[in-house]
Amino acid sequence: MKTLLTSLVVAFALTTATFSASLADNTNPGGRPAKVASYKTGMYTTAEGKLQIALDKDATGAVDIQLVNAEGNVLFTQRIAKKETVARLRLTLSDLPDGAYQVRVSNGVEVTTHAVTLVTQQPTAPSRLIAIN
Repeated sequence: MKTLLTSLVVAFALTTATFSASLADNTNPGGRPAKVASYKTGMYTTAEGKLQIALDKDATGAVDIQLVNAEGNVLFTQRIAKKETVARLRLTLSDLPDGAYQVRVSNGVEVTTHAVTLVTQQPTAPSRLIAIN
């Protein structure tokens, strides 16, 4: 009876160790996504003063786009889903005060940062006056 009990304990221990090892192989260290999307971004301003963001990506993972101010506060965030391959965003920045901002694009592993500076140009007085007598 003692040998049977010892054999069962050893068998249970080996089964538990094997099962734990197989679970450890499936986990991702650091909580990183198993599949990340590669992406390309492009940004430009429109004639109306809006910020146009173009993103092309693979359908292997999600991508996050954020607009962040100089203090690190997130002002805008948009998640592009795993199955979407193209995203075109137009942000109106006219309500934001002058200053430095960042557009951050991340696939969960890599972060691409684009600097955006808002400056309001003051109207200038004409440098030459023409008078007719």
